[in-house]
Amino acid sequence: MLSQYMEEFEQEPFEVGEFIERLTWRTNNELQNSEDFHPVALHDTFIQTIKDLKILQEKQQSKCERLEESLRQEKESHAKKIGKLQERHQTAIDVFGQLDEKINSVAGKIMHLGEQLENVNTPRSRSVEAQKLLNFMSEFLAAGPVIVNDIFSDATRLSEAADVIQKLYAISQDLPPGNFAESKRKIEKKYDEVERRLIEEFATAQKSEDIERMKTLAQILSQFKGYTQCVDAYIEQSQMQPYSGKDIFIGIVPLCKHHYEIIQKVFANPQQVMSKFILNIYQLKLHQYAMTKLEDKKDEEKYLRTLYELYSRTLKLSTDLQIYMSTIDDDLLQKLTQQIFMKHLAGYAEMETKCLTAKCSTELDKFYASKKHQKTATTKGFRRNMEVLIATRANINIAAIEDYGGETFLSEELAINMLQEAKASLKRCRLLSNETELPGNAIKLNDILLRFLMHEHVDYALELGLQAVPLAEGRVFPQLYFFDVVQKTNIIVHLLDKLCHTSVIPCVSNTPKYSDYVFKKRILMEQIETKLDQGLDRSISAVIGWVKVYLQYEQKKTDYKPETDVDTISSAACLQVVQNLQPVIVQIKKCVDGENLQNVLTEFGTRLHRVIYDHLQTMQFNTAGAMCAICDVNEYRKCIRELDSPLVTQLFDILHALCNLLLVKPQNLQEVCTGDTLNYLDKSVVRQFIQLRTDFRIIKNTNYLKGIIE
Repeated sequence: MLSQYMEEFEQEPFEVGEFIERLTWRTNNELQNSEDFHPVALHDTFIQTIKDLKILQEKQQSKCERLEESLRQEKESHAKKIGKLQERHQTAIDVFGQLDEKINSVAGKIMHLGEQLENVNTPRSRSVEAQKLLNFMSEFLAAGPVIVNDIFSDATRLSEAADVIQKLYAISQDLPPGNFAESKRKIEKKYDEVERRLIEEFATAQKSEDIERMKTLAQILSQFKGYTQCVDAYIEQSQMQPYSGKDIFIGIVPLCKHHYEIIQKVFANPQQVMSKFILNIYQLKLHQYAMTKLEDKKDEEKYLRTLYELYSRTLKLSTDLQIYMSTIDDDLLQKLTQQIFMKHLAGYAEMETKCLTAKCSTELDKFYASKKHQKTATTKGFRRNMEVLIATRANINIAAIEDYGGETFLSEELAINMLQEAKASLKRCRLLSNETELPGNAIKLNDILLRFLMHEHVDYALELGLQAVPLAEGRVFPQLYFFDVVQKTNIIVHLLDKLCHTSVIPCVSNTPKYSDYVFKKRILMEQIETKLDQGLDRSISAVIGWVKVYLQYEQKKTDYKPETDVDTISSAACLQVVQNLQPVIVQIKKCVDGENLQNVLTEFGTRLHRVIYDHLQTMQFNTAGAMCAICDVNEYRKCIRELDSPLVTQLFDILHALCNLLLVKPQNLQEVCTGDTLNYLDKSVVRQFIQLRTDFRIIKNTNYLKGIIE
């Protein structure tokens, strides 16, 4: 039982309440009738458990005392061991100090001895070296040809020969020229021979990429006057092979990276050597490559594309190679690039404007040729005005309107082609023009684009479109193509604005040329908008004029004043007008956008309202005819709902209310006139409509019109 208690006590976490619950549960389970409560049995169990726990506590207490005694003994034992170790450590420190003093003493004596030996050996070494040099010098001072010493003939002793001849050459420079001229000549000859052999050996080591040998030879040659020849030989041999086939730019950066690592290991002045390495690439390889590519100027467009590509790739190459240049050569690559392309950049702007002019002119000619159209001077505005005046005053049409079969002479494809050409030109201009000339060059290119695209294409098409709008008040329903002109003009203008924001404005912003650009753009847009407004006005006038004439000739008096009872339906004239107007409204919505759409629809609706209002004023209405008039107005109202204009809707609602005055009984006129719709209208308008009733003479002297006609 005690072992069971221990297991329960060792569980984490230990809860006293749970322990008592488990004890109670075990006691109840041991009884046969566990459903009854047995307090005596529980009491006995708790008493026995308490006794067991006391026994367990005594055992655990005894065990703890034994463990504590054992721990105390081990602690004393370890403390004694640590004390002995500390004594031994202190002894070792004392011995190490004594040993260090002895080592320092011996080292001092050795250094002193070394200095003494060096003082004795240095003069001796110098004497030996001087003796050797004197022996070599004697050979060159002797009359006759030089006896070739083994050191100069043995290829394996080239480094030693170089050291000797370099020192002899330095000594010979101090000899007087008179008696020693021949000796100096011999030394210089041998000096040049050894130097040449060193350079040849260096070239051989370079071919096999023997870096250590190259480094040794470069270090030796750095003391010779022909050291630059060694550098030149390295550069020439490194750049001898083609970089990357026909495209020179691909292989330059990897080539420079590879040789930069070698140059850093071989030469004592790697930055200077690398700068010369890159300088050689620009002045020889790149310059020759550019001259070859830009030699042919017959195809100007191809020449400009090639110039842009070469210049942009050279600038990128300069950026990539800048990490290999020294800080004092920061702008060297930029200067080299300018030197390569200086001749071509000088005449770039003139060629660019000439090329863009030719491309735009060709695109225009191709477009009009495809339409089989010969451009003519658009000077028919005065004639058009005279035709309108005569047609209005004399009610005759003196000339047929040329509508070119509905052709607008506007092409989005042509506009896109011109804009693409201009975008490419502006892109080249931004790169190839210097900072001071960029705004002026960009404005010139923009002027060319505006001239051909807007003046010679869009403006010309607008003039033709204006002339093609039918005269107002014709008896035949007008064929309207100007709305298509408006749609295409808007598309072209939007495309032009997009190009200007992305390609023109960045070139001229924050410069005096910006105001010039804004002024020209504003004048051009005002001219275009004026002609668009004029064309829209003429188109609306043509449609509304036809409505006026059609109703005037086709609306019968008996439609609104039938002599017999007829079915209450809309008149044929009204239905024909609505049928013709619906496609016009659809076309306007398709071709006009933005705020202009709402303005055009509102203007169209208000003019239509005026014509219908004036037309109704010319009629007389009996009861059956008034019903027909109301049906007609309802048809018009259905039609103008497509305009989405609150003003026009309100006007036709009022017209409908006015038509009700033609129908209501005389005794109800006062009530209708004071309704929400007509109450705020001028009394003269209401009175005019009431006078259109056939029974007006009968009711005008009655009290029904009191307050209306007074």
